[in-house]
Amino acid sequence: MQSQEERKHGYVKGEVTNQEEREQKHEKSTTDEQQNEIPLMALNHVSRLCKNVKESEDFYTKVLGFVLIERPQAFDFNGAWLFNYGVGIHLVQAKEEDRLPNNTDTLDPMDNHISFQSEDMEGMVERLKQLNIKYLKRTVGEEEGAAIDQLFFKDPDGHMIEICNCENVKLVPQRSIGRIKLPFNRHIPPVELGKDDANAAKA
Repeated sequence: MQSQEERKHGYVKGEVTNQEEREQKHEKSTTDEQQNEIPLMALNHVSRLCKNVKESEDFYTKVLGFVLIERPQAFDFNGAWLFNYGVGIHLVQAKEEDRLPNNTDTLDPMDNHISFQSEDMEGMVERLKQLNIKYLKRTVGEEEGAAIDQLFFKDPDGHMIEICNCENVKLVPQRSIGRIKLPFNRHIPPVELGKDDANAAKA
């Protein structure tokens, strides 16, 4: 029988037991998630096969503002490494051109693509026009109150690229927010500054 003191403080044996069980299950679930946590940090690079490394290098530097960086000498095949915006583009000379996309003219947003976020979509449109690059422009999500502007175009080998302002869409995890890793600057590799670059950084 429950004592008067227990009744006074609202103690119910069944409720205490259930609460303890819930806490134990939560602790076990948290421990299991920590043990199963995948030791990844961020996207490092995207690799692209190309028929002409120099032509693709010019495209990614002039159109998208990537910077050519040193490539390890251990690689004994033709290629180039570029970097900017926290991610790398690794170009690899294709030995067989039939491994490249076979449709370089059609712009289909449903094709495989990589996407870059921009805060000035009209500025990107003008850039594509100036460089005479064919593009597809569309806006989606207007009826939901969070319109997304998208630009689609292709690199010289037919690999699709998207430019968007996806920051307009709120990130809503379908499961625990604790599973999402926001790397901040941890994924950015150390940059070796040249003399001119070091002086510019101090200015």
